[in-house]
Amino acid sequence: MTPYQRWTLRTENTSYTVRLSPDGPWAELDAWGPHGVETGPSALDWSHRTHFVTPADAAPAEYLPYGLRPFNGADLVASRPGHARGSWWTFTGAEEIPGAEGGDGLRLTFTDDVLGLRTTLCYATVPGTDVLHRWTELTCTGTEELRLERLDSAAVNVPVTTGARLTYLTGQWSQEFQRTQLALTRGTFTIGSTQGVPGHAYVPWLAVQDLTTDDAPAYGVALEWPGNWHITAEAEPGGAIRVRAGRVPHEGAVVLDPGATLTTPRLACAFSPDGLDGLSRVWHRYDRHLSGERLHRTRKVLYNSWEATGFDVDAAGQLELARTAADIGAELFVVDDGWFTGRHDDTGGLGDWYPDPAAFPQGFDRFVEDVRGLGLDFGLWVEPEAVSPGSRLHAEHPDWVYRIDDRPARLVRNQLLLDLGRTDVQDFVIGTLDRLLGTYAIGYLKWDMNRPPTERGRPGAGRVDLDAEHVAGYLRVLDHLRTAHPDVTVEGCAGGGARIDHMTLARADVVWPSDNTAPLDRLSVQHGFLHAHAPHVMSSWVTDAPGVFDPRPRSLAFRFVNAMCGVLGVGADLRAWTPDQLAEAARWIARYKEVRDVLHHGEARLLGSPSDTTCGVQYDTGARTVVAALSTGRLDGAPLVPGRPDRLRLRALDPAARYRDTATGTTYSGAHLLHYGLPFAWSADHDADLVVLTRG
Repeated sequence: MTPYQRWTLRTENTSYTVRLSPDGPWAELDAWGPHGVETGPSALDWSHRTHFVTPADAAPAEYLPYGLRPFNGADLVASRPGHARGSWWTFTGAEEIPGAEGGDGLRLTFTDDVLGLRTTLCYATVPGTDVLHRWTELTCTGTEELRLERLDSAAVNVPVTTGARLTYLTGQWSQEFQRTQLALTRGTFTIGSTQGVPGHAYVPWLAVQDLTTDDAPAYGVALEWPGNWHITAEAEPGGAIRVRAGRVPHEGAVVLDPGATLTTPRLACAFSPDGLDGLSRVWHRYDRHLSGERLHRTRKVLYNSWEATGFDVDAAGQLELARTAADIGAELFVVDDGWFTGRHDDTGGLGDWYPDPAAFPQGFDRFVEDVRGLGLDFGLWVEPEAVSPGSRLHAEHPDWVYRIDDRPARLVRNQLLLDLGRTDVQDFVIGTLDRLLGTYAIGYLKWDMNRPPTERGRPGAGRVDLDAEHVAGYLRVLDHLRTAHPDVTVEGCAGGGARIDHMTLARADVVWPSDNTAPLDRLSVQHGFLHAHAPHVMSSWVTDAPGVFDPRPRSLAFRFVNAMCGVLGVGADLRAWTPDQLAEAARWIARYKEVRDVLHHGEARLLGSPSDTTCGVQYDTGARTVVAALSTGRLDGAPLVPGRPDRLRLRALDPAARYRDTATGTTYSGAHLLHYGLPFAWSADHDADLVVLTRG
């Protein structure tokens, strides 16, 4: 076997080529890009001369342990008790195998007999997408346990010239998914979370481009892990960016017993020659792949009662809202927090998941029947991981919460967090959800989580891996829901967008990007979200919420068009709306239903950004193009002073084709729409539009 042995994995439109290094016992990236990029000298090749670092530190390595790579960011740090940290492995074999569902697969194995560790680098392409999965399997082959202080999933290398433009998604509660960029020419950049979920501050997603041009080809990674994580980008000597990613153990290290194998989370890797715009569509296609058959399930227009009633939930008030929701065209009615015993505010009730008989005097089953009798499906909010200190559940099982002996248990939102890594807690949650879904005709379940773990311990349990065990419990419950209740639509939520990752999206139908539903604030959230995830999983509501970060008023039409960019919902207090507002809402909902298939199954393209005076999203299925256009800036003063309409240049149309606006009858050539764009004459009363174009 020559030291230059190479393997190429191919997705729909890209190639990823790995080779054994000529400099040592490791694998390194040879080429990554469009088909055929592997033919020719590697863009990642280097002079193979080093001073004061080792060749392993300068190589575009796919994965290296501390020891072999002593200085520049090792991906694995392992040791035996009483011995120095580090691994110096040898290459012991390659296996080319069919990947999942017919894709390409590759396994490269490296062994350190002194340490007692076998490391297998795993690759699999995802059929029908341009995504490559990478992960690592770590097996203790010796007679002593191993301590793994760092156990990253993979590292990817991107060649750059003058430096890299990193695009990532930042925020905080109520301001998630803010698209953020920086230039990295030298040094280290890190994002992550130790909150037991991906968190509000950063999304486990990163895009890398060369700094030379704004529309440079884009490389992307997304870590598939709903727990603690990090993504680290290092600008390496010699002109390359090396990105490594993995989970972060709560205890600081994981212990691997003799004979045991640990499998890291998958790192999804993507490439597009069409910059961030093209990369977003690669991720959208991947989200559709993850949805599987559930992709074809109609995402119903929901009404959620939280912003109307808060904790003041009773059958009469909810039915009043449900009747009005049905009148304007809603298809689903969701009762949010406040429906269960002891839940009069946020200080009690969590864990005691039984409908409050005082709120539903004729029985909860009768209430659900009455809602469904209006032609609405019925949904319910739950927070399975939470428990209130005064609840019956906490009184009976105080040992089920995360806690540390002799330390106070801090309350966040007046609640504690259940240790979902415990099998008995998982069984309780599964039993609770089975009881609710089996007793009542519930077609929609909103799973929320409103606090992170703080005093994260399990007294008396001995050696644990709490973060991984909680993730495993969370996924076990979701997998049970999908198997036992396949027709129930599941929404993922964690105080807004704190737990949105591909492992969750493979099991949930929709996710809730943010608790902030103010029009311009939400526009910024959704703009960032659509860089990483698809419209069909983005739940968005129309409410009366005022702006938190951008308080400029916007019309009801703006709120509807903005919410229609994903999965439309309504959360306003409909009892306070005028007849004219209700009639306008009914018209928008009817229009949404006419184009819902295009919005959720078409190719989506972001047009401009919220910082532009006009921005939007374009959706294409070939025969129809839908454009959601939104006015975000100042008006031009027309007609009092000279002015002309704003325009949104469309993309990817046939220049020779004709496109007809179904509302106005205006016909445009594709060349006109590509060159000049769609015109929009905004005014104080007209700040949003939904244009449907049919191709002639």
